[in-house]
Amino acid sequence: MKPEPLTLPPSPNWYCTRCSDAAPGGIFGFAARTSVFLVRVGPSAGANPGAPPFRVVGELVGHTERVSGFTFSHHPGQYNLCATSSDDGTVKIWNIETKAVVTEHSLHQHTISALHWSPTVKDLIVSGDEKGVVFCYWLNRNDSQHFFPEPRTIFCLTCSPHHEDLLAIGYKDGIVVIIDISKKGEVIHRLRGHDDEIHSIAWCPLSGEDCLPVNQEENSEEPDIPNGKLVAETPITKGCYLATGSKDQTIRIWSCSRGRGIMVLKLPFLKRRGGGVDPAVKERLWLTLHWPNNQPTQLVSSCFGGELLLWDLTQSWRRKYTLFSTSTEGQNHSRIIFNLCPLKTEDGKQLLLSTSMDRDVKCWDMTTLECCWTLPSLGGFAYSLAFSPVDVGCLAIGVGDGMIRVWNTLSIKNNYEVKSFWQGVKSKVTALCWHPNKEGCLAFGTDDGKVGLYDTCSNKPPQISSTYHKKTVYRLAWGPPVPPMSLGGEGDRPSLTLYSCGGEGIVLQHNPWKLSGEAFNINKLVRDTNSIRYKLPVHTEISWKGDGKVMALGNEDGSIEIFQVPNLKLLCTIQQHHKLVNAIVWHHEHGSRPELSCLIASGSNNAVIYVHNLRTVLESNPESPVTITEPFRTLSGHTAKVTSLAWSPHHDGRLVSACYDGTAQVWDALREEPLFNFRGHQGRLLCVAWSPVDPECIYSGADDFCVYRWLTSMQDHSRPPQGKKCIELEKKRLSQPKPKLKKKKKPTLRLPVKQDSSIVTEDESSRETSGPVENGVSDQDGEEEAQEPELPPSPVVSGEAVSCIAVSLGVEKSKVTVNSKATSLKKEPPKEKPEALLKKRKARSMLPLSTSLDHRSKEELHRDCLVLATATHAKELNEDVSADLEERFHLGLFTDRATLYRMMETEGKGHLESGHPELFHQLMLWKGDLKGVLQAAAERGELTDSLVAVAPVAGYSVWLWAVEAFAKQLCFQDQYVKAASYLLSIHKVYEAVELLKSNHFYREAIAVAKARLRPEDPVLKDLYLSWGSILERDGHYAIAAKCYLGATSAYDAAKVLARKGDAASLRTAAELASIAGESELAASLALRCAQELLLVKNWVGAQEALGLHESLQGQRLVFCLLELLCRHLEEKQPPEVRSPSSIYHQWATGSEGNLVQRVTGVWRSTFSVDTPEQCRAALKKLQNVKYPSATSNTPFRQLLLHVCHDLTLAILSQQTASWEEVVPALLQAVLQSYTSGNFTLMQEIYSAFLPSGCDYLRDKLGDLSLATAAFKSLEAFFIYGQLYEVWWSLCGPGPESSIWVKSTVPAEQREPEDSASAEDTEPGAAAPQPRSSPPSGPGLRLSGESERLLSSCRELFSERHASLQASQRTVAEVQETLAEMIRQHQKSQLCKATANGPSTDDPGQEAEQAPSQPQSPSREERNASVSLPELTRRLTEANKRIAEFPESVKAWPFPDVLECCLVLLHIGSQWPGAVNSEMQQQAEELLQKYGHTRAYRRYCQTLHT
Repeated sequence: MKPEPLTLPPSPNWYCTRCSDAAPGGIFGFAARTSVFLVRVGPSAGANPGAPPFRVVGELVGHTERVSGFTFSHHPGQYNLCATSSDDGTVKIWNIETKAVVTEHSLHQHTISALHWSPTVKDLIVSGDEKGVVFCYWLNRNDSQHFFPEPRTIFCLTCSPHHEDLLAIGYKDGIVVIIDISKKGEVIHRLRGHDDEIHSIAWCPLSGEDCLPVNQEENSEEPDIPNGKLVAETPITKGCYLATGSKDQTIRIWSCSRGRGIMVLKLPFLKRRGGGVDPAVKERLWLTLHWPNNQPTQLVSSCFGGELLLWDLTQSWRRKYTLFSTSTEGQNHSRIIFNLCPLKTEDGKQLLLSTSMDRDVKCWDMTTLECCWTLPSLGGFAYSLAFSPVDVGCLAIGVGDGMIRVWNTLSIKNNYEVKSFWQGVKSKVTALCWHPNKEGCLAFGTDDGKVGLYDTCSNKPPQISSTYHKKTVYRLAWGPPVPPMSLGGEGDRPSLTLYSCGGEGIVLQHNPWKLSGEAFNINKLVRDTNSIRYKLPVHTEISWKGDGKVMALGNEDGSIEIFQVPNLKLLCTIQQHHKLVNAIVWHHEHGSRPELSCLIASGSNNAVIYVHNLRTVLESNPESPVTITEPFRTLSGHTAKVTSLAWSPHHDGRLVSACYDGTAQVWDALREEPLFNFRGHQGRLLCVAWSPVDPECIYSGADDFCVYRWLTSMQDHSRPPQGKKCIELEKKRLSQPKPKLKKKKKPTLRLPVKQDSSIVTEDESSRETSGPVENGVSDQDGEEEAQEPELPPSPVVSGEAVSCIAVSLGVEKSKVTVNSKATSLKKEPPKEKPEALLKKRKARSMLPLSTSLDHRSKEELHRDCLVLATATHAKELNEDVSADLEERFHLGLFTDRATLYRMMETEGKGHLESGHPELFHQLMLWKGDLKGVLQAAAERGELTDSLVAVAPVAGYSVWLWAVEAFAKQLCFQDQYVKAASYLLSIHKVYEAVELLKSNHFYREAIAVAKARLRPEDPVLKDLYLSWGSILERDGHYAIAAKCYLGATSAYDAAKVLARKGDAASLRTAAELASIAGESELAASLALRCAQELLLVKNWVGAQEALGLHESLQGQRLVFCLLELLCRHLEEKQPPEVRSPSSIYHQWATGSEGNLVQRVTGVWRSTFSVDTPEQCRAALKKLQNVKYPSATSNTPFRQLLLHVCHDLTLAILSQQTASWEEVVPALLQAVLQSYTSGNFTLMQEIYSAFLPSGCDYLRDKLGDLSLATAAFKSLEAFFIYGQLYEVWWSLCGPGPESSIWVKSTVPAEQREPEDSASAEDTEPGAAAPQPRSSPPSGPGLRLSGESERLLSSCRELFSERHASLQASQRTVAEVQETLAEMIRQHQKSQLCKATANGPSTDDPGQEAEQAPSQPQSPSREERNASVSLPELTRRLTEANKRIAEFPESVKAWPFPDVLECCLVLLHIGSQWPGAVNSEMQQQAEELLQKYGHTRAYRRYCQTLHT
């Protein structure tokens, strides 16, 4: 099998989720336009030594539209199979060895958007389309099954590599679905998190979920519950991760066992030189993924500007990535990447191949993350090829994607060493020409008429000529200057100037030294030199002879003119071609036969190549122009227009031609013999060039976006193809009558020059430049050309030429039949075809009845003439004539106006009956009855825009009425916006606004009101407020806030923003309120925001939120204390239970000094609170904030905030030496902890703020202080807490309790016993429990600290507080008894009301009564023994006793005195000698006096007192 030619392929298709893939062993394929190109990678590619090991080895051709998906089979023994999907609706299975289709199916009814060959089932190909339908096709059994999991547009899908039935599907709206194809497409998981297109899905290469150290609580998303019920875990749903990349700029890792996301990776914005795209432009992002097989903890992704990132997934809390190709500048892609696919070569290298919008295919070494090689590609037609005469081997390629490629074809290290030039081009490059002497100087012409010069040896932008062609530039040529440019001195003018031929038919001469100057039209010189009076022909081609003495111009009429320098004297005219000349080339002068340099070859639209020998003419230099009508040689064989010619620089008389028949032909021109025919292109050839180095090597470009390098000796054919179809079309063409052909000749003479040449039409240009020329998306549309109309052959000399012309036309006609999209590249106006179609459409007659009556029999027509003559010449019409005229109404066209009106009325009625009211309206307009037309149309509801537009002709009032009627009609048709526009046209602004508002077009109504009404008009504010209230009701708070801002109600805007309740919304609302001057609202919202951030332990964010408002300086101090206290409490916890999610400030991590010292230190250093005045100001602000009392149900974080508020007041008062305020604040913090039941927090407050007891505060207060009562309460709670600490230490001594008790028994001999029940040992709400039962024996003894503490418990045995608490308990018991009596009374009334209702045997009622039965006897006894008057007496006496106590006793709470007595007596009974007898006696007396309630008697029994 002969090797494939070297190919510069088309660009891979854009915006496809999987249009490239690689098979094990080294075959890579990518979809480009309607084909798939195959690349051999690795040692078997047969590349030159030292060159990158890859080579394009073939093409899969068969689809008729863009290929949207490509995938290989990755099963052993099937590596030669692949599948493609296309916009033509088919899925094809290919054998890449034979490049043939194995089978195909057309199951999809809509555009296919995704394709994958299952990695676990060897014959399963899965495809999805834009309507959400998924088809599973089993190749071996030719069976299929379809699913419809979601009514959404599918963007990508990927089969699981671990479970053969699992399929992951990504949708356009961001949803990812995992389905089980074995269960009829049942949805296993719906993964929600992305909010834009899913571009890529990658399964983890390892099954199981042990490869990633993911925090289970990192993501708070709830697992998806399909169909409303929880799905039990099965082996299918277990153990695999899934990665998805989306247009929303995130990568998400999902757990299939839990059905939720476990990691989110946000793309970074990499600011690198020469690349990168603003991340806000989401349209320019494509996020594709690859999960390496041998690296399950790493993930490769694309980024904004063409970079590749290798993510490290081992550290879920750190988003760590490595950038590809960091050591080499410029190796990354310059634009977004669409596809990534891995490839393992035969020698074991792990490679990654990427396709990008920059039209490069790059190969990366996964070991070094460096780029191994780059395969360039073309994004448009290859219009022009040109080899540099100075830098031999440099081939310039003009491409339709707006870029010039310069290919170093002689590079040994890289077969595809291509540089791209795009600056200043901005259009299709249609012509190229190198400077004959100056290195790197390349002239280019473009589709929009631009001519410029590039220096390919530098990075400078090109020089652009200030003179543009009006149409496409078809040819460029360097030649000697002619007047007036040649009139200067030798140093004032260039030796060579640039000539350009454009589509408008003129040739311009540009000064390369001064392109900014005006270019010269050589037609003036030609006319003056040759004294031409007639119109010059339209030029289509220019070519200079190698010695620069003679110039040839090709024309649209097929003639070729030969001019001599310096004044362009016309030597001869060649009248051989009779169609537009596309190519003219002179034979080179360095051959073995110098006389051949006078040979000139030309090609045109008539498919025949003529070679003329001008030696005689050039040597004789005739005075008058000579006309040549006989060719030197005729080269026949092509079947379509010839677009390009090139003489071989290595042979004498050998020529290569490019043709629209899709082939390139090598000729021996001297013998008129075809030698070699190249048929590798899949489209029409546009250009050809012979290698200046290799005699056998030729380069050709075509409209298939390819440039091929091929060898003449490797071709199987010697002449162009001659099919049967061409012969049949030739016969058909010759059989057509000649007069019809001549009719079409006139328009062609007026066509722009070379409007039939091998470049592009204006239609093509507008399509391609109107939007991005995207491969696989708009490349076909952008590069399609209008098919050339058939042109007649002009008179010719030889019969052979006639035959070839006919064949050419026949082939072109056949192309129209076979493929309507394959249109001509030459330049016939695209309007001609639509005009022809319009001529075929016969317009509906305005007077159809009259017309039909004029086509009756001859007798009737004669009778019409007689009636008409009688009516015309009669002085008075009798009844018979009037009846005839009335019957023959169509004669009104030839009589008076009244009869004409009757005819119009009859015709109008006919139009209405046939359903064409618009024709009736036109007749009424002809009649002049515009008002009647409008009224009739309004009554029928048939007013139109055109009728209303002509209404002003009937008067202003009629116009107003018509507009109002049309607006009402539009309202009935639900076209409210259009109706409002018409009302605005008659200046009814308020009515238009009200119409839009009443139909909920608030946005449009506001736009109208804003544009047409005064800014202070109340209607505008009402619109804003109405729309804002509706948006607020629907939950669109941000837009509602904008409405309120528009209504200058910033307060409402801030309030509605805050309704969302999350931290971000609250912060925005606070900032908005601050900007609007709403200080109080801003402060409250900022505080709410800080409290929300407090719930997630975001201390930094909370402080930032509080910093938004100056009035919250005091709250910042509170939050600072709260942060330090939480940090202090957390440090006391074991490491395994600490929360890792807290975000602390740097200053919160210090540990110098006690808590109070750390707090005051941070206040001074961070918040600048160091003077008494500042402390006093903060204290004043905080004292105005009041919090409700804590209960046992108060959340711990809220409790901490309230406690820290009081502690902050205490510290600020201490800093200002206000000791009388320190004690109440500190006591309030202790009471908050006590009443909420948080004994531990209370003890922490004492240990942090009163580490040495209360003596320090007593000294500061003095005896006469007003805060003495509060201090006594604070001291009592301190002793209360210490009392329990002693009890605990006696129950279970440990290292932390050594200050209270010392053990004389070794630790290993201690055996703790079970303690009493928790309920039995807690008489009060906050009473703590002992940790274990007391040990037996005298193995424990109290420390001195404990003895001193027990002695100080006398302070707790307060007679007044015990009496007060007993009275308060009496009030509470009476109130409870009264409440119980009321409940019993209501229950008895309810039973009486339902006596005749449901049966009392109802098991539901028995069940309700059952739980209360054990408690009912005691309650009944209590209620029966106490009457209501007795309860009233008890309540009155108790309240009276409470009123007698002084306010100093009632103002501050005190620990439960009886509870303290019980604990002390319990300690004394369990550890004899621990409590002296005097204290025990005092405790017993208090219990006997005030402990008469049942609860205390039970506690006495429990504690054995």
